Amino acid sequence: MLHDKNILLIISGGIAAYKSLDLIRQLRKHGAHMRAILTKGGEQFVTPLSIASLTEEQVYTDLWSLKDETEMGHIRLSREADLIVIAPASADLIAKMAHGQANDLASTTLLAADKDILIAPAMNHKMWDHPATQENIQILKDRGILQVGPDYGDMACGETGYGRMSDPTDILAAILVYFNAEKPLAGYRAVVTSGPTYEHIDPVRFIGNHSSGKQGHAIATALKQAGADVTLVTGPVNLPDPSGVATIHVTSASEMKTALEESLPADIAVCAAAPSDWTVAEISSQKLKKNKGSAPPTFNLVETPDLLQMISTHAKRPGLVVGFAAETENLIQNATEKLHRKKCDWILGNDVSGNKVFGKDTNHICFVTKEGSTDWGSMTKQDIANKLVQHIEEHVKENEHTHPNAAE
Repeated sequence: MLHDKNILLIISGGIAAYKSLDLIRQLRKHGAHMRAILTKGGEQFVTPLSIASLTEEQVYTDLWSLKDETEMGHIRLSREADLIVIAPASADLIAKMAHGQANDLASTTLLAADKDILIAPAMNHKMWDHPATQENIQILKDRGILQVGPDYGDMACGETGYGRMSDPTDILAAILVYFNAEKPLAGYRAVVTSGPTYEHIDPVRFIGNHSSGKQGHAIATALKQAGADVTLVTGPVNLPDPSGVATIHVTSASEMKTALEESLPADIAVCAAAPSDWTVAEISSQKLKKNKGSAPPTFNLVETPDLLQMISTHAKRPGLVVGFAAETENLIQNATEKLHRKKCDWILGNDVSGNKVFGKDTNHICFVTKEGSTDWGSMTKQDIANKLVQHIEEHVKENEHTHPNAAE
């Protein structure tokens, strides 16, 4: 999708610089031609050799290098790019851009640029929140500088807040949007569920599970990249909201059901969440005490709403409904039975025994439809999301005239 595009990537200082290597890989996978500038700060975290091996181009570092300035000066670097991307964009480089400083190759190239610039800020949350940084960001926005992130989360320094560089997949999505790349799912609406649900017992305890939300969030991101208008309904997770995705945060299965219904109509529904199957009939308003010598409390459990079956049989049923089956035994048999019982279209079965899926970055999927099953093998959750979206794109193309809710 980026075969005729030249992207200049500027990598400034910060621990997030290591993510730039994955960003290069993803951009090259999409066909982009890459050149890179590495600042002195960036060199403390990644090497020119590692970048050069991925871009297959010389990496530029020094404004005063005669060889660089003779063969590819800072003027040409900016002129020959279709888009300049700064990832990570440090507070220092953002300040230089805002105030027109030009004392190294990166800042000089940016000051001489006549192309659009996309920044992905990355810094400590206190640095991001500082009035000086916010004023600099506003200056850049007023000049038309594009921005993705930063995200909220844990940082290398041990603190938590806004300042994490956006995931490379989110930066890629922003670049694809900029170039108006082909969007097979443009005009389609999708709703995705992700993460666990917590069913409260009392104000401090709950029934839950180990779902991290990584798979559901990856699917929401992949659908967004394909052009869909995506709503993500997520239980409690320690993940940033995917860029460009309308995200609804819920706690319980009942809340997830309400949010899911309110997200209809949609063309595509992917139920990747792992909602609790049971909740307590009566939630204690006070913390339950453990009294020595007394019998432990007993709870009257009731079933939570069956979200997959609900949306599969809903009056506003999406044209395509996809579910997940987390199993510890008889994977294909149980996933196939769930497909027919829930009345959905596809099931992604995964073996969660042995603590090898929840919270991890990889999964092993068996793709089940009414026609049979296919073993996808083990792959990263992002690759699973991409593969699923490819199947969705093919399905939509084959049935584009039959989707009742497709946006006109």
